[in-house]
Amino acid sequence: MGLRPAGLVLSLLGGVGAALTLGLRSGGMLIVLLVLPLAVPVLIFGAGAVVAVSSGLSPEGHLSLLGALLLLTLLGAPWATAAALKIALD
Repeated sequence: MGLRPAGLVLSLLGGVGAALTLGLRSGGMLIVLLVLPLAVPVLIFGAGAVVAVSSGLSPEGHLSLLGALLLLTLLGAPWATAAALKIALD
């Protein structure tokens, strides 16, 4: 259950990072520096949900935060990707 929103958020963040480093020769390190700080909360809440389930607790809070991150990423990532592609292609 928690894998779907986390996977979507990470994919959208990766798309933004790839668009930002499109025209660069060595963008590998830059994409790590751009995407990693945004991906860490997703990984923390996903791991927290797994730990909560394995401990017999409700993962509701972690999944709610993952859903909120997904909503924010769905709203912002397409526009950020389009703007980065537009800048890279001009």
